[in-house]
Amino acid sequence: MGDRHLWVGALVTACALLLSGCGASVAGTARPLRITEVERGQVSGYFTRLNEAGGKGNTEQRKLLQDTQHPDFRAQACELRAGTLRMEPTMSTLRTDPTWAPPGKDAHPRGVVYVVAATVTLLEDGVPVGVQIGSLHVVVIDDVPYGFAPCVGG
Repeated sequence: MGDRHLWVGALVTACALLLSGCGASVAGTARPLRITEVERGQVSGYFTRLNEAGGKGNTEQRKLLQDTQHPDFRAQACELRAGTLRMEPTMSTLRTDPTWAPPGKDAHPRGVVYVVAATVTLLEDGVPVGVQIGSLHVVVIDDVPYGFAPCVGG
């Protein structure tokens, strides 16, 4: 029995050595993914264009919202009925959102999804009539930012 215990001990040691090789560590320091200035510019540029279109009126902003609606969700877009929106993102809150799906949908949108805290102001004839603070999503596909048109007033 003494030889059998030696053999089992040797087998256990050999297995432990083999398995320890599978968990080799990688040199470096773990850190969260960083959003580059290019990506930050794509997202902030989306809001800049949206606000510039709003400065030209409801028709211009509505057209831009339609043109920049995420391509896979164009059928679900709603229209801005009256007034314009001013969206002021707090870019320091910008982060990726890999698990988000649009309301009522089970699937994550195609592209890289970003979320940012923003103040949204509804303007009628240039006068603020409502303000809301929330999270807005922008999706970048092939370096082009897309959004999800807001439903104002139902």
